[in-house]
Amino acid sequence: MTPLDTQSAPASEAPRPGGMSTFLANLLDVPRSLYDSIVRHGPPTSDRTKSQTVVSNFFLHVLPAHIHVDSLKFWATCGLGIVTGVLFGLLCVTGILLMVYYKPSVAEAYDSVKDIVFVVPTGRFMRNIHRWAAHAMVAFVILHMARVFYTSAYKAPRQFNWLIGMVLFVLTLGMSFTGYLLPWDQLAYWAITIGANIAQSPRELTDALGVTSWLDVGGMQKELLLGAHYVGQEALIRFYVLHVMVLPLATCIVLGAHMWRVRKDGGLARPEKPVPAVPPPVSVKELPASTRSWGLMAVVKGQSPHVGAEMEDTVPAYPGALYAIAALSMLTVAASLVLGYLFDAPLKELAAPTVPENPAKAPWYFLGLQELVSYSAFMGGVGIPGIVVLGLGLIPYLDREREDAGVWFSGRRGRTVAVASALFAVAWTVLQLWFTVRFGWLRNWYPEIPQLAITILNPGTVIVAVFALWSIATVQLTRSTRLGAIALFTCFLVSFAILTYFATVHRGPNWDFYWWPSMWPRH
Repeated sequence: MTPLDTQSAPASEAPRPGGMSTFLANLLDVPRSLYDSIVRHGPPTSDRTKSQTVVSNFFLHVLPAHIHVDSLKFWATCGLGIVTGVLFGLLCVTGILLMVYYKPSVAEAYDSVKDIVFVVPTGRFMRNIHRWAAHAMVAFVILHMARVFYTSAYKAPRQFNWLIGMVLFVLTLGMSFTGYLLPWDQLAYWAITIGANIAQSPRELTDALGVTSWLDVGGMQKELLLGAHYVGQEALIRFYVLHVMVLPLATCIVLGAHMWRVRKDGGLARPEKPVPAVPPPVSVKELPASTRSWGLMAVVKGQSPHVGAEMEDTVPAYPGALYAIAALSMLTVAASLVLGYLFDAPLKELAAPTVPENPAKAPWYFLGLQELVSYSAFMGGVGIPGIVVLGLGLIPYLDREREDAGVWFSGRRGRTVAVASALFAVAWTVLQLWFTVRFGWLRNWYPEIPQLAITILNPGTVIVAVFALWSIATVQLTRSTRLGAIALFTCFLVSFAILTYFATVHRGPNWDFYWWPSMWPRH
């Protein structure tokens, strides 16, 4: 044998393990291979791997890789957006479970809800959770919008995201309103009847102008909402489809755009930290020869070496932000479970179109409108809500004052204006309600007065006009459109709360005033 023959064979000609051995080795290695295919980086023990955890995960990718430490403080957002999102997810889960047993038919809807409550295991619990989570979501959306407003988080470059948030608010009201009819009991039937009458309220104006015969906007809106001139099978199936498919899908799409814009607009609003003073530049000629050995490392945008210094105040979103989201999520779910366990969702008698509820009241978030509708159907149902929505939408484009976003009430002056406006709104709204209950209004004084005069001049329009004048006076006094906006927003928010309370507690049969429901006449 020659020395050449003793050399090892090429790697390609080396003996290979048997096919069965390779299969068994791969089989034993499946857990590790599966983990590596899902988690494509090491354990999140460093800033790099923590960032990779967020960037490479579909569900966590809604978060930035790094988040500013100020954004993790509770008072920065109060967690209101997270709570609202968790409630929406909880509504989707419980809603799907309820859909399994619910039958969207006038003949079977009420009985199917009774089966859910009394026959289906945990059915009552799921329905209770769904009910209270829906009401809580409406409340938290309102609170979230108030937080965004009072912290100036609607200002450039976040103007359009404020409009997206308003769309989410409308979708939330739509989901809650359409779900209200599904039990098909007396409460649901007459609440939706009131909502349909609010939709028909433009007929008050067209009747006063004498154009209803060829321009019946109110009738068209009501028929579009109900699918008929009355609340029946067409309305039930229409509300069911909107509630379980159209509105949730639209909410998911708009919510995705809302969260995407939060990231693209610079993250959560926060005050900018002052940049330290930069010492005046020193001429190269003034430097000793021994100190002139330097090189250019990078070119950055800005006029000082402190550009991008806030990166030092950021932390990886994982685990800090993720733990905060998890904690708020668990608290929200726990609170919903407690409410669902302690309080049953109402279920009254089977809907009877010939036996009206007295008083018939809309859902709580429409009771303020119902109080205004009792003065003027058009202004309460369309005019004033339209003015409020238009005003809210224009806020970011009218208030262009440069100031730190993320500062509550824009500082001490803003807090003073907010408190003064809240006290003024309480005083004027209560005085207006007392005057109306005690002395009536134009129709009580002049029975023959034209309806158009009532439409133009009623307690609702007076409240709006007075609040507008208060806001204008605030702008003139403070020379600040931002403070004027705070004044107007606070007035409307406080007035909405008072009107909702008043209609809930003090309005009884025939929409008369009573101090307490226990004073209602008994039949």
